Parts: sequence; structure tokens; C-alpha cells
Amino acid sequence: MRSSTQSGRFFLPPLRVFESVGSTQDYCLNKAQESATEEFAVLAREQTEGRGSRGRNWQSLRGNLHLSVLLRESLPLQEAGGFALLAGLALLEALERFIPAEGAKLQLKWPNDVLLEGRKLGGVLINTGAGESDRLAFLVIGFGANLAIAPSLPDRPTAALAELIAPPAPEAVAHAVLAQLGYWRSRREHEGWSAIRAAWLAHAHPLRSRLTVRVGDEIVAGEFAGLTEGFALVLKTEAGIRSLATGEILFGEPRAAPAFSAPATREKENNAARY
Repeated sequence: MRSSTQSGRFFLPPLRVFESVGSTQDYCLNKAQESATEEFAVLAREQTEGRGSRGRNWQSLRGNLHLSVLLRESLPLQEAGGFALLAGLALLEALERFIPAEGAKLQLKWPNDVLLEGRKLGGVLINTGAGESDRLAFLVIGFGANLAIAPSLPDRPTAALAELIAPPAPEAVAHAVLAQLGYWRSRREHEGWSAIRAAWLAHAHPLRSRLTVRVGDEIVAGEFAGLTEGFALVLKTEAGIRSLATGEILFGEPRAAPAFSAPATREKENNAARY
């Protein structure tokens, strides 16, 4: 097991464990309306109505990680996208704790998918609540990871931690995620978002990697050129530099995908993360 890092000054939210819930995200969103200050985490061994980004159903198989965390952060709304990177980084590092040092390396796919040998191992879903003066009232961060079983998905290859090691207990992984989440929240508070951006880039697809991104009905292809200060993906395309605030990196090259696309207006969505 790789060495752990400390959570800094941030108090780790208490973990509530349930045998079965409809959705850990929905549980947290409902509770968010009932308290002005409370933070907590919810782990379910089974979800009956789990969901991913863009309205996708999420296969919540027993033995895998189904975790959501309710956080209270009074930050400008435009900084919510940074938590997509922060949460993805926390998930990757938590999973790496259980992999031998000489084992396979995990990688981040923008903004917060965790990959094992190019296949999806886990991901993050974020919902936000707006408060006064265009500031956040709360965030609900959902973490999902294939610990024991990799679900079969029609649009992407998947992986499970069980390919490398005996699958760890979801409770153990949940505590590791909370510790890394606390650590990176503390780093952000003391060093700003630049520390999160730099750490994320160190774990992500290398610069100049060829990426293909779906933005609505548009396909944009080019070389990865980094991230903007607002956490948007930067691509160097044949038509010039594009900054994409939202979109989905595709696994592999789609058939007949154009080498570039005409510039489009920048898009923004409330749920900045995707599962």
C-alpha cells in the first residue's frame, strides 16, 4: 500500500454507511436543504437509482465504491469547476494507496475520470447549490470507482481494481478518499488553485496528447495544450487554440471525426463534473 498524505487542517466529514439507498447524491442534496453548516459523507453498499453525468444510468454493483460528500464552501460560483479537478485528484490518490508502488499507474482524464491503462476505473459527479451574492452555498461530490467489478458499458472500456489486487473494502476506500479530499482542500486554501492545477496536470494525459472532445453536437480534435486559469481544457487544433469549458473526451477516435471544427461560443454547465 502506498504512503498516505494528511488532511491538513480540514475536519474530515463523518461517514454514514447504508446497506442500500436510492442515490447517495440525492440523499446529500436533500439534506443540504436542512442544515446551514453540516458536512458529512454517505457510503452505500448498493444504489437502486445511481446515476452518472448527462443523464446516464450508473451501474451500482456491490463491492464497488458509491460515495457522496456534502461540503459547505463559500466561494464564488465560477470556482466550482475547480472542484472537479480537486475531486478527481483526491479519488486517484486514494485508489493509489491500495496499489503496490511497483504496480500500474493511474491517470486522470479531463476533468475527473480516473483511468487504468486507458480504461475507466472511476469518476466524479458534482452538483452545486447557489447562495447569496453569486457564491456557493454547498457542493455535493459523488465518487464512484470499480473496486471489485467493472461494469460492461457500450460506449467506453472499463477496468476494476480487482485486476491488480484483492478488492479493498468500500469503507476503507471511502476513508482514503475523504482524507485526500481534506488534504487538497487544505492545499487550495493555503496555496490557491494553482497547486491543484499543477498536481492535476502531473497525473493527466501528457501535453501534446491527441484528444477528441464532444461539445454538444460538435466534435473538436487537437493536441492537449494544458488548462486555463478557469480550469477549461485547451486544445491546439488546425483552426487555432480552443478553450473548452465543458465537453466529453471520447475514448478512441470516432469514425469520420473532423481534424478540427469551427469556433463556437464557450459553454458552461452547472454540473461541471462527469461520472
